[in-house]
Amino acid sequence: MKRLLFICSRNRLRSPTAEAVFQDYEGLEVDSAGLDTSAEVTLDSESIEWADIIFVMEKSHKKKLDNKFQPWLKGKRVICLDIKDEYEYMEPALVELLKKKVLPLLGTF
Repeated sequence: MKRLLFICSRNRLRSPTAEAVFQDYEGLEVDSAGLDTSAEVTLDSESIEWADIIFVMEKSHKKKLDNKFQPWLKGKRVICLDIKDEYEYMEPALVELLKKKVLPLLGTF
């Protein structure tokens, strides 16, 4: 079982979409969170410890993650998907982009 954590800024559009897209895949457990204090679900160290693979949507998220949670990131695989904040929740283009970027990476773990 692989545990995937998807992170964006406010946990309203991109990361919840990723969570919804991959939650029914066999062999995966998924969760999502946001880095901003105003996030729907705010990222915490427990979520990082739980995850096998952490996906961030933008490079700025990786920097914030490194700055705020460095002690918990040791040995963790953090992957930037380079998906800009220009999609709505469950927008078909976002769903396809997530599948295109994430699915090939899952076979390598």
